[in-house]
Amino acid sequence: MNVEELVREALREQADAQPPVPAGFADRVLGVRRRRRTRRLLSVAAATAAVVAVAVGVPLLHPGGTEVRSAAVPAPAGIRSHPDQSPPRELIAAGRTAMAAYYTRRTVPQGGDRGVTHRTYWLLNPETGRYEKDARWSFVAVAPGLRTAAVLERTLPAARIGLLDLATGEVERWIPVSHGVAGLAFSDDGRRLVATAYSANPDQAVKVADAGNTGRTDWGPWWQGKVRTGFHVVDVSSGKATWSAVPPGRNDIGRLDFAFSRTGDLVYCQAVGGRDGMQQFYDLTGRKAAAPADERHLRSDVPARLSPDGRLGAWGLVAEPHRMSYSAIRDPLTGEEIGRARGAQLLAWADDRRLIAWERDPERKEYRDRLVLVTIGEKGVVPLSGYRKPNAEYHQQEWNPVFAER
Repeated sequence: MNVEELVREALREQADAQPPVPAGFADRVLGVRRRRRTRRLLSVAAATAAVVAVAVGVPLLHPGGTEVRSAAVPAPAGIRSHPDQSPPRELIAAGRTAMAAYYTRRTVPQGGDRGVTHRTYWLLNPETGRYEKDARWSFVAVAPGLRTAAVLERTLPAARIGLLDLATGEVERWIPVSHGVAGLAFSDDGRRLVATAYSANPDQAVKVADAGNTGRTDWGPWWQGKVRTGFHVVDVSSGKATWSAVPPGRNDIGRLDFAFSRTGDLVYCQAVGGRDGMQQFYDLTGRKAAAPADERHLRSDVPARLSPDGRLGAWGLVAEPHRMSYSAIRDPLTGEEIGRARGAQLLAWADDRRLIAWERDPERKEYRDRLVLVTIGEKGVVPLSGYRKPNAEYHQQEWNPVFAER
């Protein structure tokens, strides 16, 4: 299996009787927008300079050259890096974004050739700045501000959603849902959740022959069940949830979680088809919808998507000269490539010019990668974590990050 195939494999992956909300809980969850407005006002000068640079075109980074190590690239303010840690033990962050959690995966046999892939999470404690193991949850999404997480209990699909205080580790409220869910995602403002519903656990696995013809049998995704049924849109403050059914498509198999569009007026998910990175949008009643103008040219398998100011779109891998990876930056309205950034996969924006990415080790024949901070149009990277090692199970990696705005 070549590097492109390995990268693609890794990418597929990505109450009525309830007690009242504890005092101050909604303010803590929702107040992040006020903090974000304040930060933006304080950074007007820097943002204006970035906008001017974009207006005249982002400089194209031609592949080639050598990596500039961290000793040669001073870490800009706001960076928390631990290049000696993999998995990380202490906070990793850059600019507006922090690694709010990470998870590992293992497949538990269920008899015969079937199994279920379980996640185990390490969550950032905002008081200590360290990642702490919490094996209670099968799925975790972290709200902007790094104070609250939405969690699902071990058995999927789950009948309720927990709102977890990350500092205390206590669930402050349970939100019941009418259809069992297995995936969660916050809106950009943290006020709503989209919870993807399934009729069965979407993380079922099946034994498959090893692709390398070594005679070893591995666990692979179970691609035979059309189990997604729709989604709930949940108001975090009130706990009210609206249900929208989504009929399965011809290729809707396995885990295909929904996420909000940038404005929150639509949701989208990966669309399985003839090309990688395809996406399908839906309105909030579950009807198919056209992609927003500024998200039409994005990819479902590139998590970074739009820059904070909405002027740039993160795209996929475009070149790998000399064992170094480069990804495209595109005009989100036209799809035209207007720049490049180091990295095999662009994960999150640190600001309007810098991104957090996976970058492969150019010194090793086997594929292994680490988190780095990259700048559009520049060859240098700032290492943020140590290198991951491949997992024995169908080319999975040993840990997987969850990012949120801080």
